[in-house]
Amino acid sequence: MQQKPNSDLATIRRFEAAGFRAWPATSLHYDGTWAIRLTASHPARRLNSINPLDPSDDKNLEQRIARASRRFEAYNRPLTFRVSPLSGPGVSRYLDTEGWATVAPSIVMRLGLDDAPVDQAMDQIPLKDMNRFISAALKVRGDDSTLRPGLSEVINLIEPEAGLFVLEDGGEPVATAICVHDSDLAGLFEIATRPAWRGQGFGRRVLLSALKWARLRGARQAWLQVESDNDVACGLYRSLGFSEVYRYHYRQPGNPQP
Repeated sequence: MQQKPNSDLATIRRFEAAGFRAWPATSLHYDGTWAIRLTASHPARRLNSINPLDPSDDKNLEQRIARASRRFEAYNRPLTFRVSPLSGPGVSRYLDTEGWATVAPSIVMRLGLDDAPVDQAMDQIPLKDMNRFISAALKVRGDDSTLRPGLSEVINLIEPEAGLFVLEDGGEPVATAICVHDSDLAGLFEIATRPAWRGQGFGRRVLLSALKWARLRGARQAWLQVESDNDVACGLYRSLGFSEVYRYHYRQPGNPQP
């Protein structure tokens, strides 16, 4: 991965830290400046990955990866690195040599809320009933009900204020978003539109409502993460004014697991 200039590293560290707070793993362990995040109840890569946080920390890789591997085995999770511009070049070279696959290239994007087109957005009160939100999120995404306990645990662990948004059509949930208000930042998660309702503006509406809610609470900048090959989502976010901050991807040994 191409490294960002050093002058950008402080900004990247800020977004990475906000991401840890907004979507917390149930276990966090540090090996040097590597943050090892693991979550027994949810399989998402961002909740189960090694996150290097200092480009200069790329020594003793074989021993450190072996130690981390034992932690992942204990959680029954595939050994996974999340490689951002904060990851040292030596890490990527080592993983290349060992034949690790690259999966899920992703983009972190941001939007200044002073210029966001939210003035005409629907005023929507976030749900107080987390179980109702989780039911809607699983239905919108088409996810298996086995993910309910994990998603519930992650949302319960969010320490900043989190707004849970569901947009319905004819009594059916069709779009969801979680907006985590953290000081002047607003992080967006679980953004989804039910397949049969896509292309009708529901995703845009729920996002604008969430952004309006965050701006009213003092957030000045929104951010989100999206896989780079999700052309529809990337197009929507860019149409709202989001722009790229940096990219990251995951690395897994051999044939990667989904």
